[in-house]
Amino acid sequence: MTVQESMTRAMAPGRAAMELELKRGEFELAVQLGHVRTVPGVNGGPLRIAKEEIDRLRAADGFPDALRERVRTVGTTEGARLISISPERFTRLARTGHFTPIRFYLNRYRAVVWLYLAEELSEFALAHPALLSGRTPPAVRTMVDRGEDRRPRNWRGRRLGLLLRSMADPWERAAAIASVLDPVTMAEVVSDPYERSHLRVLRPELVTGRPDSPAAHEVVERLLLADHPDEILWHRVSLAQALREARETRPAPRPGLKSGARTASGSDPAPDPTSRTTADPRAVLRSRPSALMPVRRSPQRRGLLRRLRFRKTNPVV
Repeated sequence: MTVQESMTRAMAPGRAAMELELKRGEFELAVQLGHVRTVPGVNGGPLRIAKEEIDRLRAADGFPDALRERVRTVGTTEGARLISISPERFTRLARTGHFTPIRFYLNRYRAVVWLYLAEELSEFALAHPALLSGRTPPAVRTMVDRGEDRRPRNWRGRRLGLLLRSMADPWERAAAIASVLDPVTMAEVVSDPYERSHLRVLRPELVTGRPDSPAAHEVVERLLLADHPDEILWHRVSLAQALREARETRPAPRPGLKSGARTASGSDPAPDPTSRTTADPRAVLRSRPSALMPVRRSPQRRGLLRRLRFRKTNPVV
């Protein structure tokens, strides 16, 4: 079977989820984790799932319960019960980064509820039984006393890693890294306004279903951006490297430049500071200093204006 025939037989995500007996959220997570392989959509459309992939998963032992178990998520209370510890101890281990959330949502009080893969918690309990009973290790107690909470940082790193694993285009990879940096930090790394604009267009959604409430939206936005100095530095370096790789493949789109084109010297053309699409208005002022200078009239022009005003106030009859 040719690749084109395979793509033609491929299913849309909704239909594939029904065939695999998964809920929408379970299916999305299965795709993110690589449990369900996808194929490119037709003409750049959404990803699809090949019929052969559906048949492979349905023929696996324990279907569909085994596949559901691999994407089952639990919160703090259920997770603590799963590995036989108190919710308080579970929270301490989660805040200190001993296991990483896979998702989160906001409850009706706009509090963040972290979700973990049940499969990973079970594996952690088998690998680290000493952390599940007895006194909390001093290093963990110190981190807890400092109020440290690594859950947002660890979630961002994991989500970004899953995104990058599914991306081949260098500009898309750079956009994914830039999505966890605030605009000021991003501008420090990406000085070209056209490149910044291109990265914003390609920016992926780290979470689906943003809340409508402004207050809840603000909470989610804070969780999406790197906030620890070490984390910010790591993503700055990663973005700079990804940007170099992207520039080697093709320049970012800009006015007057065809896709994939370069200047005669082989380098990307410099942005026009007077263009309407320039992100930094200060560049316009630097390129046109006369815009800030007062208009000076010549003595002749001032005399002409006086004569005209005199004729207006003293009409000829």
